[in-house]
Amino acid sequence: MEFIQRFVMGIGLFELTVPSLIMMTIALILLYVGIVKKHEPLLLVPISIAMIMANMPMPEILNLPGFSAYDAPVIEYLVGVDGVITRNVVMPGGLMYFIYQGIYLIIFPPLIFLCLGAMTDFGPVLSRPTSVIIGLGGQLGIIVAFAGALLLSNILPNFIEGFYGFDVGQAAAIGKIGSSDGPTVIFLASNLAPDLLPIIAIAGYSYMALVPAIQMPIMKWLTTDKERVIVMPPPPKVSKKVKILFPIVTTVVTLLLIPAAGALVGMMMLGNLIRECGVTDRYVPTLEMHLLNVLTILIGLAVGASATAEAMLNITTILVVILGLLAFAFGTAGGVLIAKVLCVVTGGKVNPLIGNAALSAMPMAARVSQKMGQRYNPENHLLMHAMGPTVASTIISAIAAGVFLALFGG
Repeated sequence: MEFIQRFVMGIGLFELTVPSLIMMTIALILLYVGIVKKHEPLLLVPISIAMIMANMPMPEILNLPGFSAYDAPVIEYLVGVDGVITRNVVMPGGLMYFIYQGIYLIIFPPLIFLCLGAMTDFGPVLSRPTSVIIGLGGQLGIIVAFAGALLLSNILPNFIEGFYGFDVGQAAAIGKIGSSDGPTVIFLASNLAPDLLPIIAIAGYSYMALVPAIQMPIMKWLTTDKERVIVMPPPPKVSKKVKILFPIVTTVVTLLLIPAAGALVGMMMLGNLIRECGVTDRYVPTLEMHLLNVLTILIGLAVGASATAEAMLNITTILVVILGLLAFAFGTAGGVLIAKVLCVVTGGKVNPLIGNAALSAMPMAARVSQKMGQRYNPENHLLMHAMGPTVASTIISAIAAGVFLALFGG
């Protein structure tokens, strides 16, 4: 009977709480979106499973970090009877704790940028510099969410007990959700708002998975039938020499002007130089596939394992989710509106549908441009034209993160 009682007491079913069940339900919804709807499955699947594990009773048995990821290892010095001093290191967590250090110590985001650089062809940006202007328009969402977070922080604490508002660093990290750039979002949140990192990361990646659903209605509202059928002329070719010089020059200029963005931009440019220089081809498959896949799984596990009910189920989470949605919507609108202006300036040579690619959801946003363009004109091919703004936005997003870090970092 003693053994039976011990077994029954160890069954986690009796320890489940309503908040834990809510979090596991959210995880199952994300799992459905990833597997059935096939939106960002490479991220949502590991995030969802890690969320389920983190919200099970006694998650410490699974070596999950909780918030112990912020604790340093405890070093004990023990003196024996013979006077010999032994050093004993007591670690605050297990497997997931050490995986989480890749985010907490800001290791994973720059490495992902290294992989993205190896995957990216900067030719569309270099051949059509106006893509940079559209990419700048996509940053409108960051500004709106940043300002919105500060505005709510001045109003809501007077009406909601227990909500003390966001400081300027947290507001910047929330605004960065609008970039639709997961690694950059994690990079900035790890520096400026580590306590909000789980919800900011999950909101960012969840909205990335919903890019088509969010963007298509906005694209349709802001464009006309005549604009949607515009066929853009093919961009001019870019020489190999220019493609090699671009990452070198960009790295030097970024490090000189905005050194806080150097980790992201520098690693991305290194990856691109490896791709373009022609003498390091052996690295390219590793960066494009193997290393990127490993990093994606690790980030998914780390983010999901930190998404506990205590961290997520509060008014702050609801506000972050709302502000993140606003950021995505205004970022899409900003890019489309800038593209509409360029359409007028160039005499109808720019299809405004590529403006949605001003978000850094690469290459998903460009595929949305292609899909919607062909819906109205089956002969239209906007994919490569849309890659210009989304690539430009990725660089701009990393630079913006560096600016925020330089302004608001401790």
